[in-house]
Amino acid sequence: MSQYYLSHDPKKCIACYSCEVHCKTKNNLPVGPRYCQIMAVGPKMAGGLPRLGLVFMPCFHCEKPWCVAACPTGAMQKRANDGIVFVDSTLCVGCKCCITACPWGAPQWNPETGKAVKCDYCMDRVDAGLKPACVTKCVTHCLDFRTVTDDTSLKKRDFFARAVAFQAID
Repeated sequence: MSQYYLSHDPKKCIACYSCEVHCKTKNNLPVGPRYCQIMAVGPKMAGGLPRLGLVFMPCFHCEKPWCVAACPTGAMQKRANDGIVFVDSTLCVGCKCCITACPWGAPQWNPETGKAVKCDYCMDRVDAGLKPACVTKCVTHCLDFRTVTDDTSLKKRDFFARAVAFQAID
């Protein structure tokens, strides 16, 4: 499991997409691949008013990542020291096995390089003691990046918030 966790407070989110824009800018991504996505759920009527749920979908840096297991070249890797899952682009041959294997759609296809790409929590920034670009540029501060210790309440709260967004808004 990654020692880091990226959480989203949907009550603060206004779907401005600044997280996506700054992520793409920092990682020099072309049109197409998105390391993180704000997904709108709805609108649904609640109390006579239209309501829209917002869900932030980043890579979850799984404990046993299917993308890593599916990669035939070892390009998709997981760092042993902190659990961050990343792509070593020098080893990627563009077979798309990791893209097919991930149930969350985290690995994306970069048409300019012909290789898979994915969120790596801005490893260079994390290694320098900084937060990922999506978090630092979030205008409403609805994104939070922290170290997960023995307390799993943060993950449970964020999982519950994502699940509720997919249900009818009451």
